[in-house]
Amino acid sequence: MSEPHRLSVERIEQAARMIDPVFLNSPQFRAEPLEQQLDCRVVVKVETLNPIRSFKGRGAEYLMATLSGRPHLVCATAGNFGQGMAFAARKRGLPLTIFASVTANPLKVERMRALGADVRLVGENFKAAHSAAKAFAAETGARLIEDGRISAIAEGAGTIGLELLQWPEPFDAILVPLGDGALLAGVARWVKVHQSATQMIGICASGAPAMERSWRAKRAQELGETQTIADGIAVQSPYPEAVSDLVGLADDILLVDDHALITAMQQTHRELGIVLEPSGAAGLAALKTYRERFEGQSVATILTGGNVTPEQMREWLCP
Repeated sequence: MSEPHRLSVERIEQAARMIDPVFLNSPQFRAEPLEQQLDCRVVVKVETLNPIRSFKGRGAEYLMATLSGRPHLVCATAGNFGQGMAFAARKRGLPLTIFASVTANPLKVERMRALGADVRLVGENFKAAHSAAKAFAAETGARLIEDGRISAIAEGAGTIGLELLQWPEPFDAILVPLGDGALLAGVARWVKVHQSATQMIGICASGAPAMERSWRAKRAQELGETQTIADGIAVQSPYPEAVSDLVGLADDILLVDDHALITAMQQTHRELGIVLEPSGAAGLAALKTYRERFEGQSVATILTGGNVTPEQMREWLCP
C-alpha cells in the first residue's frame, strides 16, 4: 500500500469551516466572452474579490486558526502571502515580521504594512529575503512560516477545490498557477479524491521553470535567476516537501511566457472586467498557448491575484 498523503482531505473540510468567510465561496462562472477565443468551455474562479486581492488568505487563515500558543511569526514573501499572513495575524493580535526583496511590488509592501506587519526589505530577490527571514528566526526565536512547506497552508488553499467541485458538471481539466506549490497541491488533493478523472495541470512562467523541472525530475531542483514579470510564481528554490506533494497529484505542468500572460491579463480586463496580476492570469494564458490541447473540453482555472500598481496597469492593461 502506498503511504498516506501528508495533505488531508479531512483537514481541507475543516479549513472550510475555520477560514474567515471573507475568503470563502469566491465567484465561479462561465467566462463565455473568452470561450470563442479559446475553443473550449471555461469556468473561472475569481480569487481577487477579498481584502488582500488574492487566494493567499485561505492558507494563512487556516494556518493561524490551528496554531498553538502566541508565537512571534516571521515569513518571506513576494507580497501576496505576506498580505494573507498580515491579515490573519492582525485578526488574532499576533506579532509578525515579513521580509521581502527591495524589488517587491510596492503596492503589496504598502498593504502588508497597512495591515500591521513589520515589513523589512532585503536583497534583490525572494531567495535573499528568505535567507534574512531564516536568520531572524534563528536570532530571535520567532517561528518561521514557509509557504509551500507547511501542510496547513496547502490545505487552506485546497478549499478552492472543494468549492470548484460544486459546479454541476465535471471538468476535464483544472489549470492552476504554480509557484511554491501549495495551491496546486491543496486543490489537486481534494479533486483527485472526489473527481479523479479531472486532469490537474500546473502553470509556471517559462522564465521561472524550477517547479516544472523539479516535478518532472521528482526532486527539488534549484534555479539561478528568474526572468519573468510574474512575481507571484517566480520560484527559484522549490521546497522538497512541495515537490513531493505534487508527485502523483499533478498530471502535467505547462510553461507560458510573459507575452501570453500580458495578453491574458488584457483579455480578462476587456472581456470580464477583472484586473489580474501576471501570475493570476497564468491559467488563461495556458489555454491560449495550448489551445489545441484543450479544444472542446470543459476547463476551470483559478484567477489567483489582482495586485498591480497604477504604473503596471498603464504598462500592461492600457498600453
